[in-house]
Amino acid sequence: MSTAILGRKIGMTRLYDDAGNNVPVTVVEAGPCFVTQVKTAEVDGYDAVQLAFEDLKPRSSTFPLIGHDAKAGVGPKRFRREVRLKDGGAAGYETGQKITVDSFAGIKFCDVVGTSKGKGFQGPMKRHGFAGQEASHGVERKHRSPGSIGGRSSNLGTGKPKKGIRMGGHMGAERVTVRSLRVIGIDTEKNLLLIHGPVPGPKQGLLYVRAATRLYKGKAKIAQAG
Repeated sequence: MSTAILGRKIGMTRLYDDAGNNVPVTVVEAGPCFVTQVKTAEVDGYDAVQLAFEDLKPRSSTFPLIGHDAKAGVGPKRFRREVRLKDGGAAGYETGQKITVDSFAGIKFCDVVGTSKGKGFQGPMKRHGFAGQEASHGVERKHRSPGSIGGRSSNLGTGKPKKGIRMGGHMGAERVTVRSLRVIGIDTEKNLLLIHGPVPGPKQGLLYVRAATRLYKGKAKIAQAG
């Protein structure tokens, strides 16, 4: 069975370990989630489960979604996420099954997927880390400009700059995955998951947390040691 759950980012705080070290952690309200659909290779061509999270008033949902959740024996939910599984992995799930933060007991590292904070339209210095123009005499009031792009306009004779040139534009509000974050602890009574370090997104933002899928040697040894 794949270990995954949906949750909301509550905020950041600090904990102190046994050695007295200050450990910054992100508090995530993880679940409870419910399995609202189970897909198998025989019927759908692949194995997956659909997780639903957070209660929703029926008037804020739609009749198709209300009926979809009712088939699983649960009330209307706000968020749904499909989790792909390995062949035969859906055999351990059934519709209406409750997924809680207890599933992360014994998990040492996790991956967190969220939507980064939107920054709106930003210039190249903030968006790409450009150094800007000189701050000495002789530079007009364009110290934060990206510089000339005329030398990059030979795009197959069209006179247009090539695609992908780093310029000002929309920044943030995109899907971000942070891998191999250490799980500091869980609180089963309050459905809280404590993750080491920051995670993408604002407070109250939706997060998808799963067991780490890729670990380097150092963290792999820690995970195997239990």
